[in-house]
Amino acid sequence: MAAAPALREPARRVSPRARLMWRVSALVEALMTFTVLAVADGLVDEVDVPWWVFALAVGAHLAWAAVVPQWRYLVHRWEVTETAVYTQTGWWARERRIAPMSRIQTVDHAEGAVERLFRLATVTVTTASAAGALRISGLDRDDARRLVDELTLRADAVEGDAT
Repeated sequence: MAAAPALREPARRVSPRARLMWRVSALVEALMTFTVLAVADGLVDEVDVPWWVFALAVGAHLAWAAVVPQWRYLVHRWEVTETAVYTQTGWWARERRIAPMSRIQTVDHAEGAVERLFRLATVTVTTASAAGALRISGLDRDDARRLVDELTLRADAVEGDAT
């Protein structure tokens, strides 16, 4: 019987372009928050938003956009070995997960509108785990397509070996 894969930090990082995508997304959210505050302040007589609320909202969003994408890039990792898919995600609490090739049910490739702008994609590996699917977000689009093909072939080969 083969030894279980070790729960360890995966070796690969997501695409460096993911940092820019996460930063731009955070800045768009900041703009939306600022717009909602400004519209509420200007159009609704009962709402009087003090200047410091605007400053606090802008400052918090700018700090988020400056720190979180880099932090996320350093933490979010993935790796594929002969026997398993490894992922690591999280902020304060980190989650490391392993999906053995023999447990893979489906492998999906998705590109959201913002991801397409940055030539990035997300690969989702679905297993029978109660913890849910493994997601690898922020992959280079071409790397993601190759990964889907590779995982599909490997999972199929493991399935074929079992019969």
